[in-house]
Amino acid sequence: MQPIVSISNLSKTYAGGYQALKQVNLDIKQGEILALLGPNGAGKTTLISIICGIVNASSGSVTVGGHDIVSDYRITRSMIGLVPQELTLGAFEKLWNTMRFSRGLFGKKPDANYLEQVLKDLSLWDKRNGMLMSLSGGMKRRVLIAKALAHEPVVLFLDEPTAGVDVELRKDMWALVQRLRESGVTIILTTHYIEEAEAIADRVGIINEGELLLVDDKQALMHKLGKRQLIIELETAITNLPKTLASMPLELSAEGDQLTYTYDPHNTQTGIDGLLLAIREAGMLIKDVNTTKTSLEEIFVSLVNN
Repeated sequence: MQPIVSISNLSKTYAGGYQALKQVNLDIKQGEILALLGPNGAGKTTLISIICGIVNASSGSVTVGGHDIVSDYRITRSMIGLVPQELTLGAFEKLWNTMRFSRGLFGKKPDANYLEQVLKDLSLWDKRNGMLMSLSGGMKRRVLIAKALAHEPVVLFLDEPTAGVDVELRKDMWALVQRLRESGVTIILTTHYIEEAEAIADRVGIINEGELLLVDDKQALMHKLGKRQLIIELETAITNLPKTLASMPLELSAEGDQLTYTYDPHNTQTGIDGLLLAIREAGMLIKDVNTTKTSLEEIFVSLVNN
């Protein structure tokens, strides 16, 4: 199946010489949720802005639904919805009028029932006749999503959509994202809330200093790069590791009452049995044992800092 968005050798260098994107290649599947992770200034917003036609690329190409974003810009822009980072809304306009105008901009026929459903999905229906200036910051964030959906896009970009909003609103937004995905909409989001990417995304892309470091299925990424740790609490604190344990990948806590053993859970031989036997033979008593696994956040930090 042809990807809904295809990015080939995309680069962007600004007038001052700053290179925001460096030879980015990425295919986005129809109906998937792709999370783009990266620190501030990594190039996430520049990438989205080029695809949406806001910024011109220095080189490379992008197609949306098989249409080039430059030569077929009218078609591609009608296929895309964008929720920007910044709250850019008119103060004195009424919400309902804003929705109708946003839909009309793309040449869509009026559809009051569709707009009503969008506003109800975002808990905005009772605000439809109110001025935008009267809405809270969280409500304005919902309005940006509603506007992006007004013309029924097949690809939706969410650029830090939950920045600065409360937990309840964040959950409402992600519930809506799941419903949109189920209806066939492809969703690309950037976020600093890595736990959300871990919970909702199908694939994860990590971008840093304009380079796309990797893109992979979320579970496959955590499978390949994830590690597990065995946390062993000792009955009696020790000051140094016994010589029989010194060669093992062990870390002794500052208090001396906890050992941390890092291992690859996908290896057939984890070494745990030998470790526990060596601890007993060293005369140490075990109080408790727990395991932890590497989170997506830890994988992200290790890749960006390398």
